[in-house]
Amino acid sequence: MDDSSIKFELIHIDRYTGARRGRIITKHGTIETPVFMPVGTNATVKTLTNSLLNDINTEIILANAFHLYLRPGLEVLDHFQGLHNFMNWKKPILTDSGGFQVFSLPNTRLTDEKVIFKSPLDGSQIELTPEKSLDIQKVIGSDIAMVLDVCINSLSGYDAVKDSVQKTFNWALRSKRYHDNNGQALFGIVQGGLFEDLRKLSLSQITSLDFDGYALGGLAVGEKYQDSEKILKAFGNKLPENKPRYIMGIGSPTMMFLSVENGMDMFDCVLPTRMGRHGTALTWKGKLNLKSSQVKFDQKPIDEECDCYTCKNHSRGYIHHLFKKNEVLGKILLSIHNLRFNISLVTKMREAIENDDFKFLKEEFFKSSTYSLTN
Repeated sequence: MDDSSIKFELIHIDRYTGARRGRIITKHGTIETPVFMPVGTNATVKTLTNSLLNDINTEIILANAFHLYLRPGLEVLDHFQGLHNFMNWKKPILTDSGGFQVFSLPNTRLTDEKVIFKSPLDGSQIELTPEKSLDIQKVIGSDIAMVLDVCINSLSGYDAVKDSVQKTFNWALRSKRYHDNNGQALFGIVQGGLFEDLRKLSLSQITSLDFDGYALGGLAVGEKYQDSEKILKAFGNKLPENKPRYIMGIGSPTMMFLSVENGMDMFDCVLPTRMGRHGTALTWKGKLNLKSSQVKFDQKPIDEECDCYTCKNHSRGYIHHLFKKNEVLGKILLSIHNLRFNISLVTKMREAIENDDFKFLKEEFFKSSTYSLTN
């Protein structure tokens, strides 16, 4: 493999949908796609050790450049020679540029050159440029870095979204020129909100640059499912076929099926661990509230079809007790299970795609569960 980049292999495309079976090869290991990436924003997937992540077959995690820049800071990360050493994680890492988090802060100011904001830690002024974002991600040492894009509310007006598309392209150009390819892949991001003409423009602009992969940004940020569906169906399979395709910030079963059938390879979301920390389990039959008194005496595992540590060793009734007593072990056990559920689901998707059965898998999944096809 070329040391300066990742390698992507497109293994098979489902005959009846746009679902793709692929493989991404990095210096820290191979990623089978479609893949769900657990979110480790602060150099940790909340409540889980690396050993637990490996036990559920995690192939890659996502970390956030903005949060790591603030704390522990680049001096610490440089001292440890990167995030892999710092957190002792041996497998691939993708870093978000932090643009979404920065634009979510109050009083953020945007110019053609940079974004200016106040540190949420001490209020000091920070200026973030596309080049600085790449410098940060280089110190972190992730296998895949993301360009700094302009993230605005998907429900923003046309002129504001058009302006964000142009700035995103200008910043992508600067990022491409600045990036030194030193063992770190770089993905471009297509923006455009819910306006199809602006999505088309951004797609044309970003794919004119030879990035190592391409992402759809600006979805799953509060818009209706039907709006996400419309954009994915229109543009998912128009991203370059020979590069990895990443949709940012999605992780519900419904959105994963929608994304994969429209040609996406990679996705991430805090949903499984966040739901787990609040007492909700994802199962093959639907969501299950472990805080409910209905499971107080239930001796069954969370999901009898699941092979995770939690389901092999503990009952619903026991986990209910842990949440009632606010024991952290309950959050750990449910986080293990929910991540394993998502990872098992994408594993089933891979098998179905290879056999041209993705459509059948989708039909059976929604027929036998309470998950909705519309949200």
